[in-house]
Amino acid sequence: MILNVNLATEPLERHRRFRVFSALLGVVAAAGCLALAWHVYVLWMAETAFRTESASVSKEMEELTAERDKLDRFFSEPENAKLDERASFINAIIDAKSFNWTNMFMDLEKILPIGVHVISIEPKQVNGQASVKLTIGAASDEAKGKFLHALEQSNVFSHLQLINVRPPSRQTAGDQVELELTVIYSRA
Repeated sequence: MILNVNLATEPLERHRRFRVFSALLGVVAAAGCLALAWHVYVLWMAETAFRTESASVSKEMEELTAERDKLDRFFSEPENAKLDERASFINAIIDAKSFNWTNMFMDLEKILPIGVHVISIEPKQVNGQASVKLTIGAASDEAKGKFLHALEQSNVFSHLQLINVRPPSRQTAGDQVELELTVIYSRA
């Protein structure tokens, strides 16, 4: 039979609990350090990729800027500038010829109320759109209001600007008021 007899003046202390918690804390700290190291590595790789891509984009932008400058110099030469002016003039003529008068008159006819008639129409091309200056005669203020409301609600006439409201300049039968206005006509 074996007896455990402690002959020391102080009893034996066991530090097992301290060692277990210390080892567990060490493992958690090591895992945290590894996670933090991995995060730093991923950020470093992302930053490296970003810097590489940024340098590539900057180089491409410099090349495109140089090409644009070369083209600007080419088109600013006198003989090429004349060609540009001629092309703009021809494009303006083509735009004016391609204006569909029939559709504009049909759309205008749909919104004209009773008691309103067109006195004059002056279209012109502005930035690829047809700007139309209209002079309208109206038999009453009610007819004038209906016409303006119909223009505002129209899908093909926009940017209504009332220039002038005056008594009729000509002796037109039944007109009480004459309107000058501009609208943008665009049929999609």
